[in-house]
Amino acid sequence: MPHTALTVDIPPLTWRGRFDGDGAEHRRWWQAVTPYRHEPAAPLPDHAAPGSRPAVILGFSSDAGVLRNKGRVGAAAAPGAIRAALGPLAFHLRREVFDAGDVTVKDNALEAGQARAGLAVAEMLDAGNLTVVLGGGHETAFASYLGVAGSEAVRGGKRLGVLNLDAHFDLRDAPEPSSGTPFLQMARAEEAAERRLNYAVVGISEPNNTRALFRTAERLGVKYLLDEESSAEATRKFVADFLDSVDVLYLTIDLDVLPAAVAPGVSAPAAFGVPLAVISAVCRQVAASGKLLHLDVAELSPEFDIDQRTAKVAARLVNTLLG
Repeated sequence: MPHTALTVDIPPLTWRGRFDGDGAEHRRWWQAVTPYRHEPAAPLPDHAAPGSRPAVILGFSSDAGVLRNKGRVGAAAAPGAIRAALGPLAFHLRREVFDAGDVTVKDNALEAGQARAGLAVAEMLDAGNLTVVLGGGHETAFASYLGVAGSEAVRGGKRLGVLNLDAHFDLRDAPEPSSGTPFLQMARAEEAAERRLNYAVVGISEPNNTRALFRTAERLGVKYLLDEESSAEATRKFVADFLDSVDVLYLTIDLDVLPAAVAPGVSAPAAFGVPLAVISAVCRQVAASGKLLHLDVAELSPEFDIDQRTAKVAARLVNTLLG
């Protein structure tokens, strides 16, 4: 079947990194990632081993949601920064990895950009891939949701769970969509589809979420773990219980779930945060479950990063999830 190209705004660019040799024993990410060309194919069976599906990376270059949410902008530059941090990493993965390029949001046209990214994600999922979106502010999450909800897996009746690693619920009820509204948008979209959003959050900062947001979370049946309660064992059990309730999982990582010392380059640095070791363990747990359908990473703001710490953490987490 002939290859067809996805509709993206910026095609895949050349990846770069350290060169130690051409052999497999020297391989790094920049040598392993190749441009993605859409070729419809039958998805792998449910019993396929974790790590066997090809992964496709899509950038979502957007500041519009953070700007609307009155945050500090800069996340539009994140996809390139995360790729730059991934490029030099040693490539130990057993799967193929492709780059589909970027969808960009310009002139505040957020909703149109989310729709384009969602369409691309759905097409890549239906071709049998594990999809990875590099945001962008956390408005990235609704773009991801549009793709996941539009996929054959979810339309075919598989139970979807949305797991968010985040200091915030992002359930804000606002006049226009922003980085603070995506999960309320999801809840309303699921209700319109005669489903209920199965949403869980690890890392909620009580001082950074109003009573109104906690009430909305309770009304929607959101499961959550506060940052101060997110010990290694409590988090492992919380995630295990959530995984038991779903057939397929969409994992979204807002990098502000991490302490500011670990992730300084985010839209809203965390005073407390969840330790990186705990977040990394969640990523390993999710990857090993075999239920991961789609993932994204959001809220990196390279302009405010120190020594590329946050970009390197984002790259490490993506590497863990795909490994």
